[in-house]
Amino acid sequence: MSKRILITEKPSVAMEFAKVLKISGERKDGYLESESWIVTWCVGHLVTMSYPEAYDEKLKFWRLDTLPFMPKEYKYEVIGNVQKQYNIIKKLLSREDVDSVYVATDSGREGEYIFRLVENQIGIKKENRKRVWIDSQTEEEIKRGIEEAKDLSEYDSLSDSAYLRAKEDYLIGINFSRLLSIIYGKRIAKELDEDKISISVGRVMTCVLGMVVSREREIRNFIKVPYYKVIGEFGEEEKALKAEWKVSENSKMWESPKLYNEAGFKKENDAKEFIMSIKDKKAVVTEVKKSKTKENAPLLFNLAEIQNECTKRFKIKPDETLEIIQELYEKKLVTYPRTDARVLSTAIAKVISKNLNGIAKGYVDSEVQGYIKRMIEEKYKTDLTKTKYVNDSKITDHYAIIPTGQGYENFDKLSELKKQVYKVITKRFLAIFYPPAEFNKISVKINIESEEFNANGKVCIKQGYLEVLKDRNTKEIRERDNEQNVDKWAKKDEENADKKQNDNKNVEEISLEALTTLKKGQEIPVLNFEIKTSETNPPTRYNSGSIILAMENAGKLIEEEELREQIKGAGIGTSATRAEIIKKLERIQYIAINTKTQIITPTKKGEIIYDVVNNSMPDMLNPKLTASWEKGLDMVAKKEIKADTFMEKLENYINSKVNKLVVKW
Repeated sequence: MSKRILITEKPSVAMEFAKVLKISGERKDGYLESESWIVTWCVGHLVTMSYPEAYDEKLKFWRLDTLPFMPKEYKYEVIGNVQKQYNIIKKLLSREDVDSVYVATDSGREGEYIFRLVENQIGIKKENRKRVWIDSQTEEEIKRGIEEAKDLSEYDSLSDSAYLRAKEDYLIGINFSRLLSIIYGKRIAKELDEDKISISVGRVMTCVLGMVVSREREIRNFIKVPYYKVIGEFGEEEKALKAEWKVSENSKMWESPKLYNEAGFKKENDAKEFIMSIKDKKAVVTEVKKSKTKENAPLLFNLAEIQNECTKRFKIKPDETLEIIQELYEKKLVTYPRTDARVLSTAIAKVISKNLNGIAKGYVDSEVQGYIKRMIEEKYKTDLTKTKYVNDSKITDHYAIIPTGQGYENFDKLSELKKQVYKVITKRFLAIFYPPAEFNKISVKINIESEEFNANGKVCIKQGYLEVLKDRNTKEIRERDNEQNVDKWAKKDEENADKKQNDNKNVEEISLEALTTLKKGQEIPVLNFEIKTSETNPPTRYNSGSIILAMENAGKLIEEEELREQIKGAGIGTSATRAEIIKKLERIQYIAINTKTQIITPTKKGEIIYDVVNNSMPDMLNPKLTASWEKGLDMVAKKEIKADTFMEKLENYINSKVNKLVVKW
């Protein structure tokens, strides 16, 4: 009787597939078997690219005359510590009774690569090869994935992209690491007081190092500039209203060299003189604007967003967040984690009540159950199909990370941190079913002899989704961290963030009650004028979460969530690789990450390497170049360009760079 073999990426995943396929009995050495199925697994990567010395023993030594190294045929080899499992898969694929292969490695580029490497190394390709593509490890999703498995050939372009990514990283890493080490290694070793040093260069890694060093030097070289704001206090003593002066075209200070910006003077004396010029003059309300605004819940989490959120909340690194969510995925609690999408597909939106019902029945958390109870009592709509949370055009391989509403039999075994991460994902999911938050906004302009003072107020009149997402605010988190003696750099960064936030407000405290009583044309008493000293602020340092967002957006750290979503395109690295890149930079001591705050700073070594790259091949530090390579890989996966075209451009780039540097040296 012929059999089908199913290959997963990990043993734990294989066990879930085996349950669905009803494979019972004793687990064999490296696989499980029934009358019709064999289920086996990789253990991550089993096969890797060979080092240059595998091509020629002479290439073991780093010499200029061996560069650039670009083999016509690439060699691969089995990783030593997983040789046994590789042999098991090879033996199983060689069996004559196996006529079909179901590939169930992780549903993404790397998962595809893992299987294709094994298959090519073994050299056996069964005629019937299917690809199982799933978004969660729930029983129904696994069943659907097996039943709807497509021919593996439909994923050949994804496989091409995966091979090209590996070749690109391999060629850039080997050629430029060797080249720069040969040219600059001795000088750098002397500078660092080390015997010898090798320079590690990577397509994405070096670019990220550049982001960190550039930001640090911006901060280091920043010179604070003080300026002085004029604040007017108006109204009655018990209902005092503070409003901030801003220059207008009618102002006597319009285009004055005494101003630093539209709301500040360069010198305190000039601010005092200005106050004296309007003191004891009549103040009149010239404009009162009232409006109501609505604010919808934020989009769902993709991997970058949840990594950033967990860094802020729990002070953990992105790779730790990924490990946690991967475990939640493998325990059926959430959908596939390595996703760039923040929306759902139309198909999933139509059956989303399954997820909600599962949470309501299985998730034992009083806070979450309270939110669900409110949804039921208020009869909130669960049809998302015409909302911003559903958009098929913004989904590539997978939709956003959401709770499945299943897997609660595994929940109690989780650590407290993992439970908290799951709760964060669940609350973000529930929030999209809640109505928008509503606000009353008031803006007032007060005129004193053509000089304009402005005050704004905003009050939440209906919490809506904020009821679900209300959490400890940033200040409370900082207070906790300050008690733990956070390092001085982190404190400065957070203080600067506060100042920026405060500078975006017209005044520190606004009495909404006072604003609401004002009418256009009304004369209002002037109680006092004061001078508020402000200063320009340097940019803040990246933390291990915010740099993931910056990588996703090709080097831009965009605080505004909606804007992030609008400009998102080809980023630096992928959702599957970004955390590992940060981890490697820390491991090779090019950056340091504060364990309490997750603030990132470059090391001395990192800055020296940055200078070497900047002086020799500065485009390697350019996020746009790195993002363009990633875009090219994506185009190969989508069949928009051919793999040969990409490879030709890559080889030309490496040849050009190596030859130019060798000649220069």
